[in-house]
Amino acid sequence: MIAIIQTYGWMLLAALGKTILLTLLSLFFAMILGMIFALMNVGKNRLLNLLGTVYVDAIRGVPLMVLAFFIYFGIPSGMKGMGIQNFRLSALQAGTMALALNCGAYMAEIIRAGIESVDKGQMEASRSLGLTYGKSMRLVVLPQAIRTMVPSIINQFIITLKDTSILSVIAFPELMNMGKIISGNTGMVLQTWTIVGVMYMAVIITLSKIAKRIERRVNRGR
Repeated sequence: MIAIIQTYGWMLLAALGKTILLTLLSLFFAMILGMIFALMNVGKNRLLNLLGTVYVDAIRGVPLMVLAFFIYFGIPSGMKGMGIQNFRLSALQAGTMALALNCGAYMAEIIRAGIESVDKGQMEASRSLGLTYGKSMRLVVLPQAIRTMVPSIINQFIITLKDTSILSVIAFPELMNMGKIISGNTGMVLQTWTIVGVMYMAVIITLSKIAKRIERRVNRGR
């Protein structure tokens, strides 16, 4: 095990860095998608409600691995069929898109539930004071909803971090993929996956501790 750390330690740390980078990029775009579709779902426009529901149900009904294959292999193939040659997505681009779409569907539900947890009287009161729907949502409802959403959002961050391991199927050089390479090169399967598991565990436990601290602060601020 020590030999693996001495020889491949820097490669494992680099792979962990790429895993965290992929997670952060995915969550950034997932938050945007989640907010858009959550607002579509809580509004009164039936067409927007339908579009939001279709997105959430469709994405949640497709395994992440299938979504990653569709984006990484399917989209370039489709573009080629349309006469657009030499179009391809990098593993980082495809992985970010797949994770963002997948996570965005769950974020939409988290944000929707957070908004609906705020008493409807808050919206009615702000509208009676002359605020538009958009300003009422932005200035009155969302700040209160965020308190409810924070624990679930951080939990989704942890889930997304673990989901990055699935993207080893499109050869993204994250931690799981690096573990496969090292175990194949050295034959030290048990030792390699022990190290990889400990690295994942260290990051996830740290995030869990941060989540609990943030949750306590949010609860004290109520």
